[in-house]
Amino acid sequence: MEFLAEGFRRAWSLLLAGDSEVLGIAALTLKVAVVATTIACVAGLPLGYFLATRRFWGRRAALTVVNTALAFPTVVVGLLLYALLSRRGPLGAMGWLYTWQAIVLGDVCLALPIAAALSAAAVQGVDPRIRRTAETLGAGPWRTAWTVAREARFALAAVITAAFGQVVAEIGAALIVGGNIRGQTRTLTTAVALYTSQGDFGMALALGLVLLLLALVVNIALQVLQGRGGGSG
Repeated sequence: MEFLAEGFRRAWSLLLAGDSEVLGIAALTLKVAVVATTIACVAGLPLGYFLATRRFWGRRAALTVVNTALAFPTVVVGLLLYALLSRRGPLGAMGWLYTWQAIVLGDVCLALPIAAALSAAAVQGVDPRIRRTAETLGAGPWRTAWTVAREARFALAAVITAAFGQVVAEIGAALIVGGNIRGQTRTLTTAVALYTSQGDFGMALALGLVLLLLALVVNIALQVLQGRGGGSG
């Protein structure tokens, strides 16, 4: 118990002092998370809408693939990306291995299925008469999609939260393709694992608290946006 209390004391001292390493790791994590979540949702939300509203050959198989990808192991994603980005891989010329861009790419691969599968479920939960009414009134595809999205806005906000949570909490792919390089690719999760293995429990706990705080702030922000959306509706 004393060991845990000492860890908390050091963690708070690091946070209150604004330790440069803690802040740098947090800033990189936030940058990677925002970029990866944005890309994943920009691609995944329209894909989910398409899968939910269009009938085509292979649709059931596509939904199965997307839903299966939700449980895809992060270390396997990292391993596949490592093979692609290494010098002998087909994307080796990009020079992305052991960069923050490689971590973003891995996070997008993990968050995209979440955005697509959950947004498809959210759209399917909307009364189909709303879409049919919009189309009957002459709304084009984009206007119709926007009408459906407004009806499903609370569920879609939860989709974005889930995608962000996956990106922030991911460690397997980030460790493999990022390399956990200090000041360059060390994220909160990889840093927590590193400092714990080194016995620096205070630093690991400080970074863990920052990670929890980051997730909390994002969730509160989305709750505020949901409240405003509900009030204006």
